[in-house]
Amino acid sequence: MAQASSILVTGAAGFIGFHTALRLLQAGQRVVGIDNLNDYYDVTLKEARLKKLREFSHFAFRKVDIADRPAMEKLWADSGPFLEVVHLAAQAGVRYSLTNPYAYVMSNCLGHLTVLEMCRHTPGFKHLVYASTSSVYGGNTKVPFSVQDPVNAPLSLYAATKRSDELMSHTYAHLYQLPQTGLRFFTVYGPWGRPDMALFIFTKAIAEGKKVPVFNGGDMQRDFTYVDDIVSGVVAALAHPPQGQALPHNVYNLGNTRSENLMDFVRLIEKELGRKADIEFLPMQAGDVKSTYAEISESTAAFGYRPTTNIEQGIPKFIAWYKDYYHVS
Repeated sequence: MAQASSILVTGAAGFIGFHTALRLLQAGQRVVGIDNLNDYYDVTLKEARLKKLREFSHFAFRKVDIADRPAMEKLWADSGPFLEVVHLAAQAGVRYSLTNPYAYVMSNCLGHLTVLEMCRHTPGFKHLVYASTSSVYGGNTKVPFSVQDPVNAPLSLYAATKRSDELMSHTYAHLYQLPQTGLRFFTVYGPWGRPDMALFIFTKAIAEGKKVPVFNGGDMQRDFTYVDDIVSGVVAALAHPPQGQALPHNVYNLGNTRSENLMDFVRLIEKELGRKADIEFLPMQAGDVKSTYAEISESTAAFGYRPTTNIEQGIPKFIAWYKDYYHVS
């Protein structure tokens, strides 16, 4: 049985969840990680991440779906209570939400509600940190994106569900004084990344000599944020719960504060792999946005968030991991 001081990390077999759990474990924290290990992408990659986490004696894993209320109640009874929760489990991806919308409502809405309910019924609960997304800014053309900007016109169901999470959290902070911090992540990349993300897709295609799909004719800009910087923000936010506020709920941006051209991103991958990309230019994908760019002054002021890794440093680290993991020469 885990001790009461354990931190619960949901989505621990996922990309950001794995890195967050790893950072907490390396700092000596006891961590209980949960994940439903769904097959949205290669489950063997998720299992490989968990294998790394299981090297720590103070890590415990439970296969649990956050939307399964009885399973969550059993988790709390058997391994809790949890006074700090880092909630990173979600059905991710803009494009998949076009073909499997129910998965998003189940995981992102019902799952988030279940986490909220578990936390609010925990005496002495300290802090819930949860993942939101830059996608909530929709078609916003004012850059950089500020947390003060309107976010009520999402362009994808994924964005709509994550905005719903923010609104539910606001409500629970108001009704129950539940201390929470929402973090809007901007295009996270790095080692152990998701196969549905641009860096992974481009790298795999170039390495295998296949066509590289580039949307909107390549006229796209993204605030690519290295995973270690994101995790630093998550861990720092966890240590700084809202205090002295009538409504203990804050939302912040976590980005790299640089909007990079997508084609520059591709050229860096080509350079690291030593191969040219066979690019297939495609129209803009439904639900996607042309540009993202984070304004982070609030997160810097609140918990010292300062990204340090640019794409010239981050992409080589991903490529090195990819070559090692997939045995690419």
